[in-house]
Amino acid sequence: MADTLRRLVNTSSYSVLQQKLEAWYKDYHVISCDQNLNRCCELVELTSKIQGQLFSILNLTAQEGGHYAGVDTLKSRLLPWLGTCFTMASSSVSPDTSLNLIQDNVEKERKIRELSLSHESDMQKIEDQLSSTRIELSSIKQELTEAKIELDSTKNKSATTLLATEDEILHLKAELRAAYEQMDVYKRKLDVLEDYERQVRLLRDAEKTMLQERLVRSRSPSPLPPRRSRNSSPVRSESPTRAQLTNSSRHARLVSRFSDLYATERLEAQSLLRRYIDDLETVQRIIFIAAVESFQAAKLAYRQFKLRVRKTLSPTHVGPESLEDAVVDYIVRNLDLYDVQTSVNDVINSMNVNPRISFPPEVDFVLISSFIREMCRIAFAMQTLDPSLDLAFSSDGELYSDIKYRRSYDSEFTAPLVAYHVWPALMEGDSVIVKGEAVTRRGALWRSRSRSSSPIRSRSGSPTRTLMSSRSRSPSPGRLSTSRL
Repeated sequence: MADTLRRLVNTSSYSVLQQKLEAWYKDYHVISCDQNLNRCCELVELTSKIQGQLFSILNLTAQEGGHYAGVDTLKSRLLPWLGTCFTMASSSVSPDTSLNLIQDNVEKERKIRELSLSHESDMQKIEDQLSSTRIELSSIKQELTEAKIELDSTKNKSATTLLATEDEILHLKAELRAAYEQMDVYKRKLDVLEDYERQVRLLRDAEKTMLQERLVRSRSPSPLPPRRSRNSSPVRSESPTRAQLTNSSRHARLVSRFSDLYATERLEAQSLLRRYIDDLETVQRIIFIAAVESFQAAKLAYRQFKLRVRKTLSPTHVGPESLEDAVVDYIVRNLDLYDVQTSVNDVINSMNVNPRISFPPEVDFVLISSFIREMCRIAFAMQTLDPSLDLAFSSDGELYSDIKYRRSYDSEFTAPLVAYHVWPALMEGDSVIVKGEAVTRRGALWRSRSRSSSPIRSRSGSPTRTLMSSRSRSPSPGRLSTSRL
């Protein structure tokens, strides 16, 4: 704008216009009408050029002032002047008409000013609202950032707490396992100590008997000593074996271990199977059948093992205990000779042909082989007790008994029949040692019949089963070591 104004000043346009006006005034009465009109048009053209430059300066000045700067000046001076310039002067226009036009222009200018003021107030309100909205938005963003930081810290604390809890659980499990091992060591030491004490008592009794016989022989007038039969020997008449001495402690330990199987190993096997099977009833049926089949396999293995031991000991047995007690005592001392892997394989083979289990073909019962192995070991050791422990007979659809079972949490407590069993009851003769768990529902008899009549589900040979079966396959029950006998 300053450059345009400077050029306008340097050209001295108004000086040239003044000079031409003065020259035209001097020659007005001398020259002709056409020459006067030409000079007037020339002055009009020069004036329009100057006005064009002034309008350019006006435009640049308004642009430099912004959107709303100079609005009042343009409305109050430029617009009325433009209106008067385009208004044709006529002799027919009366003074009243001119007054009305002036009043209309004044009214329009007043309305324009009011509109501009209201527009400015509205703009100010909008700007205030916008600024307040920006402030609220910034506060909300700050709160969101703080909430995100708090959420991250909560997640980190939760993860840390979870890791610490898992570490504590693992540590407690390790301590519990170490305590069980220490208790087993103490029990073994106690058994050895009891064995030593028993031998000391036997030696003391034998020595006392010999002294009494000598005393009687010295007082007796007969020179011949009294004859003594083999069965009347005091050493042979009172000779409890280690199995008989430790029967009560082994009984308590095995019952406690059976309860631990229900509380710990059963739940671990159940959670492992639930990764592949969605139906909880099928999973619980599988675990129950595995427990029952483990007991059957362990009892059969115990009978075979006992026959082999009796066959081996009978030629060389001389007492003082009976042959049956010696066989049981040998089995108690050498429980590690039990071929538990063969029993595990037998249990898995029996479960594969059980019609009550609907098991997916993509997995195998080898998944719970550790549970089956521990159940077989406990069942085998329970057969060495006097009397031995066994599982209660059970069948789907049987009448529920409060003596043998307790209902699960999802049972129908008014139903009288057992739909299926979750855990077997442990029996000692006719008395219940440990209660089992059963699910009672109405219509259990019909459901058990429909399930038992379903065909055996075929299984495809999965790589997991083939590999585990080949690894777990063991030779026929091994021969007893004659050196340990």
